[in-house]
Amino acid sequence: MQEKKVIPTVEEAHRALLGSLPFDDTADFDDADRGFIAKLEPGIVLDADGNTVWDNDSYDFLAGAAPTTVNPSLWRQSQLVAKQGLFEVVDGIYQVRGLDLSNITFVEGDTGVIVIDPLISSETAAAALALYRANRGERPVVAVIHTHSHVDHFGGIFGVTSQADVDAGRVQVIAPVGFVHHAVEENVYAGTAMARRAGYMYGAALDRGPEGAVGAGLGQTTSTGEVGLIVPTLDISTTGETHTIDGVEIEFQMAPGTEAPSEMHFYFPQHRALCMAENATHTLHNLLTLRGALVRDPHVWSSYLTEAIDTFGDRSDVVFASHHWPTWGTERIVGFLSTQRDLYAYLHDQTLRLLNQGYTGSEIAEMIELPPALASAWNTHGYYGSISHNVKAIYQRYMGWFDGNPARLWPHTPAAQAERYVKALGGIDRVVELAQTAFDEGDLRWAATLLDHAVFAETEHAGARALYAATLEQLGFGAENGTWRNFYLSGATELRDGNFGTPTVTSAPAILAQLTPDQLFDSLAISVDGPKAWDLDLRINVSFTDLDANYRVALRNGVLISREKALDPDAVATVSLSKARMLALLAGDAESPGIETSGDATVLPQLLAVLQSGDKAFNIVTP
Repeated sequence: MQEKKVIPTVEEAHRALLGSLPFDDTADFDDADRGFIAKLEPGIVLDADGNTVWDNDSYDFLAGAAPTTVNPSLWRQSQLVAKQGLFEVVDGIYQVRGLDLSNITFVEGDTGVIVIDPLISSETAAAALALYRANRGERPVVAVIHTHSHVDHFGGIFGVTSQADVDAGRVQVIAPVGFVHHAVEENVYAGTAMARRAGYMYGAALDRGPEGAVGAGLGQTTSTGEVGLIVPTLDISTTGETHTIDGVEIEFQMAPGTEAPSEMHFYFPQHRALCMAENATHTLHNLLTLRGALVRDPHVWSSYLTEAIDTFGDRSDVVFASHHWPTWGTERIVGFLSTQRDLYAYLHDQTLRLLNQGYTGSEIAEMIELPPALASAWNTHGYYGSISHNVKAIYQRYMGWFDGNPARLWPHTPAAQAERYVKALGGIDRVVELAQTAFDEGDLRWAATLLDHAVFAETEHAGARALYAATLEQLGFGAENGTWRNFYLSGATELRDGNFGTPTVTSAPAILAQLTPDQLFDSLAISVDGPKAWDLDLRINVSFTDLDANYRVALRNGVLISREKALDPDAVATVSLSKARMLALLAGDAESPGIETSGDATVLPQLLAVLQSGDKAFNIVTP
């Protein structure tokens, strides 16, 4: 297939980048290849029904020099991240990389193996374990450690162990305190919206290739198999806490509120090996992901990196993480961790300095440049996070969405603004004409802004949609950031081919099953259609038959309030059911047995009638 034409502005930017960065530095490639033992061949993982849940071979095109449709720096990063196989970190510690967005690590003990971060899907985790065993022997899994509460670090647990083995005490599950709470909350509360946007972020609907998905910077993409969750048997809560698992001593460092709200680092003294979870990788990470999340704290992030350097730096011969490849040698380790620390600290401190001079987030994002020593380091580049959106996240963390200009305090909605802008500029055809001029001049950002208004004003205008798609495509071709590229190209895809919905869903049954009753009622409250419920005044008792827990639930003024408390004698109805039946009820199953209602039998149907589920295919680039 003939390569698509890239506009001169993008080509020139690529040439400038090739001349400004040390592309002859092969240290990362040497590290990424070091310790290679074997790869999965073919690099494809199927589920029980024969569906492909992971295909690393689809990235075989990542060879040679970067095509003009891909930023050369992102091409280099994708070549590194797409390397697949089993690697020796040090004797006794092994990683499988390239079988999911994240890495899985195996630490050999006296009788078995400790698994660190079992990927997203049980299928990819099982394939990784099989690859390890084929080359290192049939060691039983004796423990699973989750570094933090994101799904790519726990979802594949059923591929390496079972609930039965955990219940029987044959396998420990170890995680930082708060792990389950945060893992469940993130995937459920705003899960529908996050999953829809994650489809854009990871390029889930894009073809793999030089004109489509080349990777997300942190990993290539997400697997699509079975997601599981097992409640930890050991919560780590204190820095300095040590445990010996199957003869392997592990020293822990807590790092909450960094890349995840529940996260930890740990050190293996016998191996002089340090695991940094996801707080030190070979990219600038996200302070606010494009899929959505709570804003992370770069000041705390950098302080925990300082503590790790001070605590483990001179004791370590290798540092490895939940993504990317390890770094060996004490001096190089300290340099790598210090560069990562300085990166987050610099963005934090300089954003605060400039916002205190009155600059807004969008202005600061255009002003900040990294110091030369940071800018020249490959691991500071924004392949996953970016300086631009991280600076805006820092501004948001401290100042909120409002930039202080009263004209921006109460703007019209995007669609209403679009109608007015298009009218003011002389109509839809004139707006497209102006956008075409901007496109031809290489001002893609202005072209995208104009076309955003054009499409929101007249969604089906063929010329506007076509030029908007072409503009987003060129922005994608130029992006160094993998997730920006995926967002741009996904937008172009939907403008051309229509809404692709949500290709992957993280709110898996195993995650939903770990919702506490309080979280269940929170998710119920989030689903209440307020205006439809304005006139309802309901008081209900809910008794969980399997938990020996009773709740008073009230719906009034469109607000659902729940409290764990003795049954209310004045409630109009009492509903008795198990937690599993409650989950099924919230999923839409109101007919199956397992629910007993005493009192007013109409109350539960009234409540269910005002619940509204999320839209898994809401529009993004169109109104």
